[in-house]
Parts: sequence; structure tokens; C-alpha cells
Amino acid sequence: MQVSIDGFLGGRLRLEQPKIGYRAGIDPVLLAAACSAQRGQEVLELGCGVGVASLCLGRRVPGLALHGVEILDDYAQIARENAARNDLEFDVRQGDVSVRPTPFYDFSFHHVIMNPPYFVADTSSISPDAGRASGRSEQVALSHWVDTAAKRLRPKGYLTVIQRAERLPDLLMALEGLLGSIVVQPLAPRAGRPAHLILLQARKSGRAAFQLLSAQNLHSGAEHVQGHPDYAPEVSAMLREGAAFSWRR
Repeated sequence: MQVSIDGFLGGRLRLEQPKIGYRAGIDPVLLAAACSAQRGQEVLELGCGVGVASLCLGRRVPGLALHGVEILDDYAQIARENAARNDLEFDVRQGDVSVRPTPFYDFSFHHVIMNPPYFVADTSSISPDAGRASGRSEQVALSHWVDTAAKRLRPKGYLTVIQRAERLPDLLMALEGLLGSIVVQPLAPRAGRPAHLILLQARKSGRAAFQLLSAQNLHSGAEHVQGHPDYAPEVSAMLREGAAFSWRR
């Protein structure tokens, strides 16, 4: 497998990822920013890939116990190597979130984070590359991801998810009866455009009312100008400096 080493968080992390296959964009960085973990807590990432989200979180919040599950052995090994390269502890285990017993079945966590595949699998369009197919096309139902997350959370623990906006109904259906106190943060490309992503946080044993927050615009200005980075200042702070996400409550 050919790999590149790429900078994240303004160069605070140097992470290896495949040149061909699933390559991380801003989504796992935003997921890490949205997790409210505190020093000393245990965090599990389901479908951790090469470790971008967990390692961004570990760089922002020192003293976390980071754990990950990844179905592809070679990606799991890269995640371990990325952790070592950046002097972070990250216990990564190869496994499938839908197969029982799942990895870490005898653990419980303060936080579970996940960036499940965005697209329902269509056998005519699944990439022949295993990494790209696993990262983008749903081969395990979203309900399995949520069920595994709920089982691994401690009482009052938090699930944080990033997903495409059109999958929100599926996600809410999967959460029914498992987690509560649901907060949804839409993410729109620019002002005046529909949200294309959502961040969602839910709590085990949570009883607070559902909250749908106002959209966070990822970019400033009405149109993209080629060659000019135009992330909104608060988004740039998350991507470049490792700042925490500010939920728009």
C-alpha cells in the first residue's frame, strides 16, 4: 500500500494515510472537535480508520484513554503507527461493529465517537478498493453502529456522530429507545445553502428534550474563490488549531 504523510491541526499531527483508498477530509477533525471528553476519561471510536479523529481529540485533550475499532487490518495497523509517530497512546483492535462479541465488549466508555459510512451500499457503485468501500459505502447497517455504541457507553455517557444530513432520519430511528438528550447541529457549506452534514450528540439515560440547533456555516462568503482558503473563523480554529466545537445552543 502506497501512503502519504499529511499534516492535521496546522501540523500538530503528522498522520500516514493511503494514497489510494479512504483519505480523511475535514469530517473526522470536526468530529474530534465536537466530542466533549475531559482529561482522564475513556473514549472509543468505532470505525477509526487510520486514527484521524481519535488522534486529533487526543492532541486537544491530554490524558485521555483512547481506544479504536477498525474492520480493515491494514488501516488498524496504520492507526497504531500514527499514534506512535505522534507520541499518543491509542489501543486499536481489528473488528466488525456488527459481529458479537465486538472488540472491547467487556469495557465501558465515557464517550463513543463515530463517522459511519455516509452512503447506503449499492453493489453497482461500491469501490473496488476495500478502504474506500469501507469508508464510504454502508456495509453494516447504521442501526448496528448505534446499538454497539449504546452498549459500550457508561450510564450518562455521550455518543458523538458526524453523518450526512439526509441520513438523520435513519440515525434518529436507530437511537430510539437507546439514547436520549439528542442534540443535532446542522453543518452548511455557506450561508443560505442547505446543510449537507450534521453533528449529533446523544446521552445514555438522557431525558432532555430534543434540540435542533441553528446551522454552522463551514465557509465564509457566498462563493468559493479559487486558491483562497475561506473557512469561517471558528471552523478554521478547529481545523488549524485544534479548538473545540462550540455547539450553538
